[in-house]
Amino acid sequence: MTARAASWLPLSPGERSVAIEVLTHGPLSRSDIARRLDLSAGSLTRLTKPLIESGLLVEVAEGGALPEGRQGRPSQPLDIVAESRTFVGFKITEDMVYGVVTTLRSDIVARHDLPLDSHDPQHVVDVLRAVTAEFARRFPGLAGIGIGLGGRASDRSVVDESAFLGWHDVPLARLLEERTGLPVVVENDLNALVEAESWFGAGRGLDRFAVLTIGAGLGYGLVSGGRRIVSPEDGRGVGRFWMVNPNGPLTPEGERGSAISLLTIPNIRYQVRAATGRDVSYDEVLAMAARGEPMAARVIDEAARALGTLVAQIANFAMPEKILLAGEGVGLVDVAGPAVRQAILANRHPQAAPVNLETKVSDFHDWARGGAVLAIQVLVLGQVQAGS
Repeated sequence: MTARAASWLPLSPGERSVAIEVLTHGPLSRSDIARRLDLSAGSLTRLTKPLIESGLLVEVAEGGALPEGRQGRPSQPLDIVAESRTFVGFKITEDMVYGVVTTLRSDIVARHDLPLDSHDPQHVVDVLRAVTAEFARRFPGLAGIGIGLGGRASDRSVVDESAFLGWHDVPLARLLEERTGLPVVVENDLNALVEAESWFGAGRGLDRFAVLTIGAGLGYGLVSGGRRIVSPEDGRGVGRFWMVNPNGPLTPEGERGSAISLLTIPNIRYQVRAATGRDVSYDEVLAMAARGEPMAARVIDEAARALGTLVAQIANFAMPEKILLAGEGVGLVDVAGPAVRQAILANRHPQAAPVNLETKVSDFHDWARGGAVLAIQVLVLGQVQAGS
């Protein structure tokens, strides 16, 4: 299968700035755009004309509706034509490929998943191609593909290392481009999620914004000055060295008291299994704790206090306007919210402002959406460097 990518002229830096401003904050009046970007009226007209002619921007009536029977007046707001481009986003896990199609504003309009029977790169590419082919039948103008996966990627194209796939130096973008004919972007899945939430989600419009994810692993990302902070630690699992309670439980690998040992779903299940001899799911552990079963309640209480401690540390040192707690493990807050809040207060100055904490249960399609946002940033807006 070879799909034909939707085409558009490369954007100049000025055009890109206008497009990003409208994409992330629109619809906006011309005066608002000029003020935000410190542009003269003439410069703004010069920059917006090609964006309107290419179909990327459109003049809309007040409230965002398209004007009837006319192109609009200069006083009418400008907005992105969200449906003018569609993008494929992928999240690769140990045993599944989760795929979505999104609009230019990252709204999910289709989902399709397939199992992984092998971690051989060619097999994974075959599965990615099959999902893309299914999407292409419904959306023939696909503009590109973004992939998020656990591990480290360089140049947004090569998987340098992925422990759960057993990969080293796999040129995933090139392999999939050869099979689909579409441009491909590859990045660490947490970085992709942070970008998506910063541009279109909980962090939209915020200068400083943090994301903490709990699930099979632990992830942390920070946005400052409206841009994601890029670190050499990206994709390296820093939660393993984020010590929360030196007297805390051991993991199967013998680590004691780290955020990984206390908070991740596999280690919470391990602690309950070691104490009770029962192998139960994470949801069952939460239900047992909610019923007051002693061992599960103790494990979940320790996890909740560890989570509150981490949130307080992030608030103390990064001073974000909001912290988003995401991932498939955030049901912990529903069961043990008071313990989380008590730990936050215990690790904050008594006169500190309340922590603006938002929780979001993220399924794997949310993570796949992050891949699509990477494609939007790189393929439409030309942001080649991470965090740029």
